[in-house]
Amino acid sequence: MLPSLRGRLDRLRRQYAPHEHRPLDGYVMTMGAFGALAASLAATAKLTGRPVPERPAVGDVVLISLATHKLSRLIAKDSITSPLRAPFTRYREPGGSGEINEEVRDQGSSLRHSLGELVSCPFCLAVWVATGLTGGLVLAPKLTRLTATVFTATAVSDFLQMAYSAAKEGAEGGPAPKPRQPLNGHALNS
Repeated sequence: MLPSLRGRLDRLRRQYAPHEHRPLDGYVMTMGAFGALAASLAATAKLTGRPVPERPAVGDVVLISLATHKLSRLIAKDSITSPLRAPFTRYREPGGSGEINEEVRDQGSSLRHSLGELVSCPFCLAVWVATGLTGGLVLAPKLTRLTATVFTATAVSDFLQMAYSAAKEGAEGGPAPKPRQPLNGHALNS
């Protein structure tokens, strides 16, 4: 059964993108893992009898949204988390503000390629992070809100740092001197 499914996926991949490698079988496995994550969160909530709210509170939606933004970018782009991505990506260049740009490694399995796309894309990671944080609101609401507060405060701080830099640049009549970058990618003279 597995070889015939793999053969069908390979034919579908060739029909879908005849001039470019698109790891559809890796995507299927990644979607399966996401389904397993969502199902395990739902099953855990059911088994523990944790109440699932009819409607999430607006404050929780805002908190989780901002935390999802920051945590997704932290995982996908921060220089400090590059060891987590290194098996699936290759360093390309600095991305500014402590972030780096990477490219997905093309060698290896389709799963490795699809994981490389996932872990290096904050937009792709957002649904995973939001699912985890939302599940956390049901299973461990106090701890999840506290954790989300840390990432939300960091996201707001990031935007304030950028706004401050832009205002400073505007007040000084030109671009501010480019901050020196130490090995960890964070500015030394900001």
